[in-house]
Amino acid sequence: MHATATPTHCPYCALQCGMNLAPAPGGGVDVVERADFPVNRGALCGKGRTAPALLSPSVRLTSPLVRSAAGELVPASWDEALDRIAGALSAARAEHGPDACGVFGGGGLTNEKAYALGKFARIVLGTSQIDYNGRFCMSSAAAGGMKAFGLDRGLPFPLEDIPKTGCVILVGSNLAETMPPALRYFTELRENGGRLIVVDPRRTRTAEQADLHLAPRPGTDLALALGLLHLVVAEGRTDEAYIEERTEGWAEARAAAMAHWPEYVERITGVSVPQLREAVRMFCEPEHAMVLTARGPEQQAKGTDTVSAWINLCLATGRPGRPLSGYGCLTGQGNGQGGREHGQKADQLPGYRKLTDPEARRHVAEVWGVDPDSLPGPGRSAYELLDALGRDVRTLLLMGSNPVVSAPRAAHVEERLRSLDFLAVCDVVLSETAALADVVLPVTQWAEETGTTTNLEGRVLLRRQAITPPEGVRSDLHVMHELADRLGVEKGFPTDPEEVFEELRRASAGGPADYSGITYRRLAEENGVFWPCPGDPVPLPLVAASPDPKGPDAAEATDAPEAMDAPEAMGDSKALDEPEARVPHASQTPQGVHPGSPRLFLDRFATDDGRARFVAVSYRDADEEPDAEYPVLLTTGRVVAQYQSGAQTRRVDELNAAAPGPFVEMHPRLAERLGAADGDAVAVVSRRGRAVAPARISTGIRPDTVFMPFHWPGEGRANTLTNPALDPTSRMPEFKVCAVRLETVSQP
Repeated sequence: MHATATPTHCPYCALQCGMNLAPAPGGGVDVVERADFPVNRGALCGKGRTAPALLSPSVRLTSPLVRSAAGELVPASWDEALDRIAGALSAARAEHGPDACGVFGGGGLTNEKAYALGKFARIVLGTSQIDYNGRFCMSSAAAGGMKAFGLDRGLPFPLEDIPKTGCVILVGSNLAETMPPALRYFTELRENGGRLIVVDPRRTRTAEQADLHLAPRPGTDLALALGLLHLVVAEGRTDEAYIEERTEGWAEARAAAMAHWPEYVERITGVSVPQLREAVRMFCEPEHAMVLTARGPEQQAKGTDTVSAWINLCLATGRPGRPLSGYGCLTGQGNGQGGREHGQKADQLPGYRKLTDPEARRHVAEVWGVDPDSLPGPGRSAYELLDALGRDVRTLLLMGSNPVVSAPRAAHVEERLRSLDFLAVCDVVLSETAALADVVLPVTQWAEETGTTTNLEGRVLLRRQAITPPEGVRSDLHVMHELADRLGVEKGFPTDPEEVFEELRRASAGGPADYSGITYRRLAEENGVFWPCPGDPVPLPLVAASPDPKGPDAAEATDAPEAMDAPEAMGDSKALDEPEARVPHASQTPQGVHPGSPRLFLDRFATDDGRARFVAVSYRDADEEPDAEYPVLLTTGRVVAQYQSGAQTRRVDELNAAAPGPFVEMHPRLAERLGAADGDAVAVVSRRGRAVAPARISTGIRPDTVFMPFHWPGEGRANTLTNPALDPTSRMPEFKVCAVRLETVSQP
C-alpha cells in the first residue's frame, strides 16, 4: 500500500468494496488496491475505479444556489441559502402545520446522516412526513424477513459462506453488472462443486454462469417459488424434524403451495415442468443450500408475498439458521441496509425500532432529551410522500436522492415536485431533481468526509476522509446543525460524525439493530463489525437535545421488548466458539467486548418464541397484465457502467463511453413483428407515458418482454413508464413489470 494512502470504501453499491486512496501526482487522489478487505479482496468494478472523477470541482457543485426573481439558479452565500430554507420551513409549519414539511432521504447517506435526518424531521420540524429512496430498494425483502425471522438484515451470513454451500438459487439479480466483484463468490461456488440456479427473464451475463437458468415471465416469481415448494412436498424432500423443531405455520403454507401444481405453474411462468423438477433436485440434494433474492422478485406489488414464498421454500427444506444455508437479500444501494435502520424510514426509530412501540419511543426520546409524546407517528411511504407534494406537503428537504429519474411514474413525480411551495436539495451534483429546487446546497461526498455505512452483510464499516472538500462545500451534518439552530433547536445536531455516531450507539442500544458495542476505534482496527453488537455506550451530554441528556444505560435498554434477547436470539452465542463463525480479526477484540454477529439465527430466530414463521401465500397476477392495447411486458434494471439514477456516473467520461444512453432490449421475433432493426428508435408506451430509445436485438430475452435500463432522464427515461402500484405491506412500487406497447419512430 502507498505510504500515505487512506483506507476507505467505494461510494456506490452495497458491497462497499474496500479501496485505498493515495495522492495523485497531479493533485487529487488515485484508487489503489486494498487486498486486505475480505468482501472484494482488492477487486473493483469500473465505477469504483473511476469514483475519484466525481471529486473534481469541474463536475460537482461548489457553491450554494438559490432561485432568482428571474427564475434562474444563481450562486449565493451559505447564510442566504440556509436562511431561505429555514424561512420556508418555518412558514409552512406556521400556516399549515408540521406535516406540511416533508423530508426525503437516501440510501447512500451514511449512518450518521440518516440518523440525524430522522431526528431532525421528528424533533426540529415535528413532521411525520419522512421517508427515503431505500423504500424502492429492498423493502419487500425486509418485510418478508421480519414476518419469517423477526429481523431484517440483508444477508444473515457473510459473503464468504456462499462458495462453501452446495447450491444457490439467485432470484432476479444480475450480479455481473450490478456488483461485479461479488460474482467471484459464485464462480468459486461452482469451482468447489456447488451449483448455481439463476432466475431471470433475461439471459444476462450472470445467467450465463448458471448451471440452470429459469426464465419466468416477469411478475410470476411468486408462482415459481410456490411451484418449487409443491414439488418439494410431493417428492418427500421436506425436513420434517426441522419444521417441527424450529418453525410455526407449516400446515397453512403447505396447503397454499399444494394448490400450485407444476403444470399450472408452467402455464403461468413459462418455465417447463422438467426445469422445475431439476431445480428442486439441485436445491434439495446438497446438505447446504441458499436462496438469494434481489430487486427482480422484490420490486413488485406482491413483492413481500414473493419473498415469503422463497423463504417458505428454505424453511421447508431446513435451511435458515443452519451453517452455510439460508435465505438472504442482496441489498442494492451503498448504505441501503444502514440507511433504514436508524430513523429516516417513515415508520422507524434508530436501532430498527418501531415508531409505534411505546417502549421504543420512550428509549429514543430519552436519548434525544424530549417527551415521547412529542414524537410524531408514522408517515407516508416514499411514493405516497412524493405523490402528496404540493398538496398536503408544501415544502420538501431532500438529501441524496434524484426521484425525477428514479421514482415510478416519474413524469407525475416531476410534476408534483414542481408544484411545491418550496424545494431544497442537498447534493454533490446538479441532478435533475436539484435543477428544480429553490435552493441547492453543495455537500461533501465519500472521500471528503468520515462516516459509517453498513453493507449487505450487516457489516458496519468506517469510511475515512482522504481529502479536504472544495471551499464552499459543507457536510449534510453541517446543514442540519445550521437549520436546527435557525429553527430554534440549538443543541443536539453536532457536525462531528463520530459524535453523532456515539449518540446513535445509545439510541440503538437494545434494539434489533444494536450498534452500541461498535466504536470508530474498533472499525478502524477491524475490517468491519457485524450487528447486532451489544455494548455499553458512554453518555454524551454534548449530543443531547435538552439540558438533561441522561438516558437509559445498556442494561435498561436490553429490557425493551424489541431487544428480543439479542444477540443470543439471533444465533451467534454458540457459533462464536467456532473459527469459521468469527468476524475477520475477531482475535483482536478485547475480552468481554462483543465481537459482532456475522451469522444469525443459529440458535434461535428473532421472534418471541425463537421459531421461524411460515407465511401462507398464493399467486396473484401483476397489477397490469398485457391486453390488446398494451400486449408486451416491460421490465427494468441496470447496466454495469452506470449506477441508480446516473446523477453521478453520467458525469464520468469513461463510464459514459461504455454506456452512453438508454436502449430497448427485445427478442428478434418481437423486433420482426414491429419492423424494427438493431439501433432503430423505438417508442415504448404505457398507461403513464412514452419513452423513446434505440432497439437492441437479443435472443437473451423472452419474446413477450422488453427491458430498459433506468439510469437516464429525458425521452429515454424508463421510469416514465413504470407502475406505482404498491405492495400492501412494504409499499414497494411495481417497478419490475407493467404492460406496454411498442411503436416505431421515424428516423430524423
